[in-house]
Amino acid sequence: QVQLVESGGGLVQAGGSLRLSCAASGSIFSLNAMGWYRQAPGKQRELVATITRGGSTTYAISVKGRFTISRDNAKNTVYLQMNSLKPEDTAVYYCNAYVNTDYVPKWGQGTQVTVSS
Repeated sequence: QVQLVESGGGLVQAGGSLRLSCAASGSIFSLNAMGWYRQAPGKQRELVATITRGGSTTYAISVKGRFTISRDNAKNTVYLQMNSLKPEDTAVYYCNAYVNTDYVPKWGQGTQVTVSS
């Protein structure tokens, strides 16, 4: 079994920063594309950022220039550095990962990020 565990969420004032981490563990032979998603109350889950094993990244327009996704393949961990946070960034943040030869990604349990105005 493969597990993804997020950490680093919390309460921060607008303009502040947070760094989220997501560590994968278990029977991992290959950790492929990884990503961060978020879901605000009453809204659908949306893509925030993705990163390939080789380091190519994509970002949602709403976070581009403020958030940075990165990964440490040796640690099976993906990060999301969030700067210049806004109240509209408040959501539960989830990481996912394509593991081994699976076509369906694994998901973490989520971590709450709350940005106060």
